[in-house]
Amino acid sequence: MAKTPSAARNGRLQVLKTCKMYVGGSFIRSESGKVLPAVAADGKTTLAQVCRASRKDFRDAVVAARKAFGKWSGMTAYLKGQILYRTAEMLEMRAGEMELDIMRSTGVNATAARREVADAVELLVHYAGWSDKFTAVFGSVNPVSSPHFNFTYPEATGVVVVVCPDTPSFVPLVHLVAATIVTGNSCIVFPSETAPLPALTFCEILATSDLPAGVVNILSGLRADLAPTAATHMDVNAIVNGCEDSALDKTLHEGTATNMKRYARHSVPAGDWRLSGRPQWMLDTIEFKTAWHPIGW
Repeated sequence: MAKTPSAARNGRLQVLKTCKMYVGGSFIRSESGKVLPAVAADGKTTLAQVCRASRKDFRDAVVAARKAFGKWSGMTAYLKGQILYRTAEMLEMRAGEMELDIMRSTGVNATAARREVADAVELLVHYAGWSDKFTAVFGSVNPVSSPHFNFTYPEATGVVVVVCPDTPSFVPLVHLVAATIVTGNSCIVFPSETAPLPALTFCEILATSDLPAGVVNILSGLRADLAPTAATHMDVNAIVNGCEDSALDKTLHEGTATNMKRYARHSVPAGDWRLSGRPQWMLDTIEFKTAWHPIGW
């Protein structure tokens, strides 16, 4: 393990940062007390320790997400858009730190890391713009042969689990999370296993972006520890999977049958995450309600 300049100068062991998870607006350690090393792209240097989330941590995150759902889904579209735009502003302010995390974790050069952060900022602004438009685009006024107005309009589905791929480590997370929460859902995120540091730094950005506590919850660790519980949990309404792992896909797909929760899988080449799927991915986590309103003759 490479030492920091301070540790090397003083001839002592390096004290590694333990990155906490983000649940219910608070930074927490796993109740299990377990941690995993966040290893650099060279496979040798340990950059930090990250918490290994347990099933209990996941259940706590579901409670936090459900509690936040009512408030978040009830906010005006204008306010949701403002908060997403504020998140983009805060990410822009900390772009240098995020680029460094991406370079150290994944081994990409400075240009690629700068492009990934810029893409993430653009995605947040993009979905902020959709906050007051998706209802009009996806909703409809339906022709009926009776004296009624007939409207179909989209509503948030509830608590969503978002599973991110290992690479890229950051843009898929931002893309999937933004598409999920802009419509009023709350979510629990499983970030990259091999490069979790960008996601855990993003927690700090979310905490300063006026996003209500519990709307986004991020659990680091191993997806295999959490996937069976996520798939069968009766208070999870949908799962959006961006990971290429076929065994994980099978576990999630089969488990979702327990309460007929929505399941969407997105298989996207690493270089296409910036452009793929938008705005159609918002359809993964919305329900359509049809209302009849009588009119007089």
